[in-house]
Amino acid sequence: MSIWKGALTTVAPRGLGVRGLVAVIAVLQLGGCATTRVEQSRQSNAVLGAGEAMVILGRSTYNDRETEESFTDCLADILRQGSNPIRLVSEDQFKDDLYPWFESRTAPTNANELGRLFAEAGVQAQIDQSSIRYLAWIEGDTVTIDKGGSMSCAVSTFGGGCFGMSFWEQDASYEASIWDLKNLSASGQISADANGTSYLAGLVVPIPILARPGNAACKGLAAQLRVFVTGIEE
Repeated sequence: MSIWKGALTTVAPRGLGVRGLVAVIAVLQLGGCATTRVEQSRQSNAVLGAGEAMVILGRSTYNDRETEESFTDCLADILRQGSNPIRLVSEDQFKDDLYPWFESRTAPTNANELGRLFAEAGVQAQIDQSSIRYLAWIEGDTVTIDKGGSMSCAVSTFGGGCFGMSFWEQDASYEASIWDLKNLSASGQISADANGTSYLAGLVVPIPILARPGNAACKGLAAQLRVFVTGIEE
């Protein structure tokens, strides 16, 4: 650990230099941002009718590749709001109603296995009772694909602080497979990909500048899901 000589606001740690300080300041001005791409394909044009609902299910494989619950919660929060809110049946309620078909040993692990589930005796009757028209099966995750930079922190008799900059680039890739439970058929797919670089910039106090690609992917996917099942764009 290095000890800075003099005021922390005027002396940089070894290796940062004037150019490094300029880079940190530039990052603070630019901030983090994420770019998003959303694509859609559909096989039917049916939309939600009066009293009909949708359920959102995240892929659960009980390992590090399962879809984050926070992402499906984000989708649900957005779809329940706005001028055209969608009635959603919670994932927990749906699984309870369809017990034991969604127990860990028997639950589908991908969208293609939903057809097998719907062929089980009693499943269709339970779905009809809950008035669920659409099921959105969500797969994907957010991963860090690159990181680098350096941050140096120190304490002296004049105080303490951090100088430098580190970054990490993340890619968020999610896909919604949409099933029409009235016809027990696949209706289409929506994919959302977002990429962004976040920074931790230090000018005495470390300042995080977050791109949040997962949040950007959630917003893009939710917007298209709303159009898909209602035919209305907000």
